[in-house]
Amino acid sequence: MAARTALYNVMERAARKAARSLIHDFGEVEHLQISMKGPGDFVSNADMQAERIIKTELAKARPGYGFLLEEGGETQGDGKHRWIVDPLDGTTNFLHGIPHFAISIALERDKEIAAGVIYDPVKDELFYAEKGLGAFVNDRRLRVSARPHLADSVIGTGIPFRERGNHPHYLKLLEAVMGCTAGVRRMGAAALDLAYVAAGRLDGFFEIGLSPWDMAAGAVIVREAGGYIEEIDGGKDFLTSGSVLATNDRLLAPLGKLLRDAGGAPKAG
Repeated sequence: MAARTALYNVMERAARKAARSLIHDFGEVEHLQISMKGPGDFVSNADMQAERIIKTELAKARPGYGFLLEEGGETQGDGKHRWIVDPLDGTTNFLHGIPHFAISIALERDKEIAAGVIYDPVKDELFYAEKGLGAFVNDRRLRVSARPHLADSVIGTGIPFRERGNHPHYLKLLEAVMGCTAGVRRMGAAALDLAYVAAGRLDGFFEIGLSPWDMAAGAVIVREAGGYIEEIDGGKDFLTSGSVLATNDRLLAPLGKLLRDAGGAPKAG
């Protein structure tokens, strides 16, 4: 059973309260007023309302902590603690009535991710991990898959769309993985992809061009489930680079080599 720490209770309460607002709006998705934030990047009233709820709940429980919010930007705090929040990961799914999206909340302590929650309100699955205490979905312990061979593995990814990302470069990575695995899945919510790696539902996940709030909670959940997460090129600063590879110990080397041989993460500039 998941350790019901005070931190767990704080994060769960914020996620579930925001989820009630999201589910209400998801039921009325055809009536949502939406605005364009950039190419293919929609922001809904539901998204912003969920973020306000999460920020209010977390600030009330832990006054003085800083924030890094997808919509609201960065708020300085005590310099030691920072919440990293994506109030609606899978916005495009949400706005198209596809029931696959999540709330992602991570706590960074002294520049290290200490805890994370990823909540899928449609399936009522709450993925949670706190450093040193293991990873769980609801009350069931999580472990990454034990598959040792790429040929038997299902790998998750995210595909850049419209003007975003280097499509020709990404297609080389995708072609390489498609040719060596049992299948590739693109489900449209990076936080849930990482949670699924932790749960053993996906054997690995890779993507380029992500933001910290897409990965922060998933990173600690994957690690506490016995998995590994790093940059595609093997570095450790994936929260900054946006290049990420998450998998089990047996696939880390072959999957990483496959992606690097296909071009790895594109270099800045």
